[in-house]
Amino acid sequence: MPGAEITHSKFHDISHFGLRLAIGSIFITAGLIKFDPSFSVYLPQMGLPVNMQYLFAIQEVIPGILIIAGILTRISASILSLVMLGVIFYIDKASKFIGPDGAEIPIILLAASIVIITIGPGRVSLSHLIKKVPRFLQ
Repeated sequence: MPGAEITHSKFHDISHFGLRLAIGSIFITAGLIKFDPSFSVYLPQMGLPVNMQYLFAIQEVIPGILIIAGILTRISASILSLVMLGVIFYIDKASKFIGPDGAEIPIILLAASIVIITIGPGRVSLSHLIKKVPRFLQ
């Protein structure tokens, strides 16, 4: 029985980068919204302190940028996975899967972050270009 192997082709590299680009863009956009002072109105409704608004923004923007660039990809995706777990269980309270207050989008983002943790930065990344970045930091 032949073994199953994943071949590394240009399509594989492009799809790898496409996933990182999509997830990073979503988190950057969501984080930039949190820098707006009017966003602080929503935090008490979610049970979060207002003075942590910028921390919530930074924890999405910086890992999003690093994921797109392909630097510290696994660490950044781990941070974003923790953010999504907080959203699913603290903000959304995991009460509904589908609907206006459903957790389907955070669950998809969590799954994509876990995939990025697993596959790493790929060949279309700054980590691959530098080649001296230790694997555990990629």
